[in-house]
Amino acid sequence: MSLLIFLDYAGVAVFAATGALSASRKQLDLIGYLFLAAVTGIGGGTLRDVVLGRVPVFWVLNPTYILVCCVVGAVVFFTAHMFESRYRLLIWLDAIGLSAYCVMGAAKGLAATGSPTVAIVTGTLTATFGGILRDLLANEPSVLLRPEIYVTAALAGASVFTLANATPMPLYASSALGVAAAFAVRGGALWFGWTFPSYKPRAGRHPDEVM
Repeated sequence: MSLLIFLDYAGVAVFAATGALSASRKQLDLIGYLFLAAVTGIGGGTLRDVVLGRVPVFWVLNPTYILVCCVVGAVVFFTAHMFESRYRLLIWLDAIGLSAYCVMGAAKGLAATGSPTVAIVTGTLTATFGGILRDLLANEPSVLLRPEIYVTAALAGASVFTLANATPMPLYASSALGVAAAFAVRGGALWFGWTFPSYKPRAGRHPDEVM
């Protein structure tokens, strides 16, 4: 199994686990677990393939990805009660999945177009869209609305991989750098509470003042 295929399966499996953990927090049945695991696991890659015009998308060509999501969802269904804080586990697994998937998405974008810009965009989309779908469907607070850095971590990982890949560096090294960069940024944001300055608007004027 090549490194990029491994990262692909790893990203799908870890994101599927976060989807199943969201189902556990909502006390859903087994089918709910499998559904959220599958949607979260393949959501980012599906968007990536649609954007790149790669249809049928990856899980249609290789249904093993769906089976991986279902197996992970079933395992979490029977083991979720063993974890004291499932939300903490969810966000850290999400950080791992984001780190693997931003590199995989960037590699596929680069292979399809040869454009570093497209690679960075597809890497970022691949790594974040599944988590956004998961939170939307599970009615959880969106990762996008949390104060800690999220999308920027995927952007950093995809950018580092793309830049490193342009050097004579071997693929495993550039991939490791990308994964490490994404996890360092997202992990640091979770551990230390790193944020960007938020927008501080002035109070709105009374309608009579603008007439």
